[in-house]
Amino acid sequence: MPSYTAPIRDIQFVLHELLRVSEQETPGYADLDADFTAAILEEAGKLSSAVLAPLNLSGDREGCHLENGVVRTPKGFKAAFDQIRDGGWTAIDVAEEFGGQGLPYLMHTAANEPMVSANMALNMYQGLTHGAYTAINIHGTVDQKARWLPKLGSCEWTGTMNLTEPHCGTDLGLMRTKAVPQEDGTYRISGQKIFISAGEHDMAENIVHLVLAKIPGGPEGIKGVSLFVVPKVLVNEDGTLGARNGVACGALEEKMGIHGNATCVMNYDEAEGYLLGEAHKGMRAMFTMMNEARLGVGLQGWAQSEAAYQNALAYAKDRLQGRAVTGAKNPSGPADPLIVHPDIRRSLMDQKSFNEAARAFTYWGAMLIDRSHRTGDAQAEAMISLLTPIIKGFLTDKGFEMCVQAQQVFGGHGYIEEWGMSQFVRDARIAMIYEGANGVQALDLVGRKLAAQGGKPMMTLIEEIKVFCKENAKDAEFARDFVDPLKAASKDMQQAAMFFMQSGMKNPEAALSGSTDFMHLMGHVCLGWTWAKMARAAQAGLDAGTGDRAFYETKIATGRYYMARQLPATKMHLARIESGAAPVMALDADAF
Repeated sequence: MPSYTAPIRDIQFVLHELLRVSEQETPGYADLDADFTAAILEEAGKLSSAVLAPLNLSGDREGCHLENGVVRTPKGFKAAFDQIRDGGWTAIDVAEEFGGQGLPYLMHTAANEPMVSANMALNMYQGLTHGAYTAINIHGTVDQKARWLPKLGSCEWTGTMNLTEPHCGTDLGLMRTKAVPQEDGTYRISGQKIFISAGEHDMAENIVHLVLAKIPGGPEGIKGVSLFVVPKVLVNEDGTLGARNGVACGALEEKMGIHGNATCVMNYDEAEGYLLGEAHKGMRAMFTMMNEARLGVGLQGWAQSEAAYQNALAYAKDRLQGRAVTGAKNPSGPADPLIVHPDIRRSLMDQKSFNEAARAFTYWGAMLIDRSHRTGDAQAEAMISLLTPIIKGFLTDKGFEMCVQAQQVFGGHGYIEEWGMSQFVRDARIAMIYEGANGVQALDLVGRKLAAQGGKPMMTLIEEIKVFCKENAKDAEFARDFVDPLKAASKDMQQAAMFFMQSGMKNPEAALSGSTDFMHLMGHVCLGWTWAKMARAAQAGLDAGTGDRAFYETKIATGRYYMARQLPATKMHLARIESGAAPVMALDADAF
């Protein structure tokens, strides 16, 4: 059975030596000293390793079952969810007025990481609820907040987001679900939604669905979409639960992975719903939920990779196969461990260097969200908007790839279910698809985010990288290993962006044909910059003589690997981008 241990030392390094959270001016950050965050993370790690991880494999095998309209979750899930709920883990960043701890979103992200690594399917029940909480908190009325947020914050009630319908996914303007206004100000919601994660289950007394629907007579297409709060069970004026609403799970999807999470077909039959935000402005409110969800999905990609890597590393150290090419490393045994072989080392270094940079990059994204929400910093909001497609798209693409590499370390045993490696691959795969498939993320990046505000956020990112390189150019060794590769990669990114600017207006297909390549190119630049900053922080730790020398030296060596072996991929992506649309669009549809 796979095992998992929360990488608390590395998380602490990111929080306190890289991001230096307690020195930030964002409200609430001054309280995040190392002892405080360590206490939270250690408890989250214990819960994840002792309670959640042991249920991951069994939950995958048992899955969820629909019985007379009720979804039964796998054995042990409800008790584990009770522990998550009772420990206050769902309410870390929930406002104190709604029963939470009021900590920054960054701490929710950091505490959430080990839970996702340990059991992604189980963690999704609270993750989706957190998104619903955020949407209502930002867009709801005072009465709506008072009614829904305390129970959602504690996960006594859980939440969902309902977008997709059988005939429309990305193109939500085609949706048919309707919301008919009533004299009392409520709406009657009718229609069918599919792929609804946690749409029905047996772990909470109520489920609060956020549902996109069209009010008859509204504008056509996406401009006519509104967002509604539709509870599974109606709530009385005194807050007690009342009658069952007109919403039911019609079927469970049979899917590739995350078997422990109920993925439902939801049927709405004149269900009572309440408008959230303005009529016909539903996408504005839904994107509040989705942008946060996309950071969470990005985390899922590399959190699964982290768990897979830990198991691949343990196997590589234990499994005896062949002899080292330079001579036996285990002369008293029949063979050497796998980890002596260069190609195994390459695979493990790919995984390790990606996981650590992805963690730091995602945490920085969470910090930008805090800065935006807690201080109204428009520049932080613009930057996280630019980076969201990278966090969601690039990190899940690469996270899945790293899970496959971890599985490969096991050879044939990686393909056998008892080792559990295929589950990491299968579970990670969904992260590339939901909350906006990664091709759509790439189109969003190139088609909208690059040109947003006249390109100012992108220019700000480029300028920050330039300033970092200039400030660190005098250290010859550091410049050779980190600054020079970062400068070269950043120039590739700028050249690709320039190609889009010059060609995109004349031939939009030229830009869109290179969108996924640009997302990956930019993703590598962001992780390369992250590695350069982490190496600087690690060097500072060495210079301070704090006694953790092995950790810092390992950090710097891992960063050198990424700069030398991964970052040069920017040149490949640039070449593809500059080939334009012709190779992509050459065939007529009938020729495929």
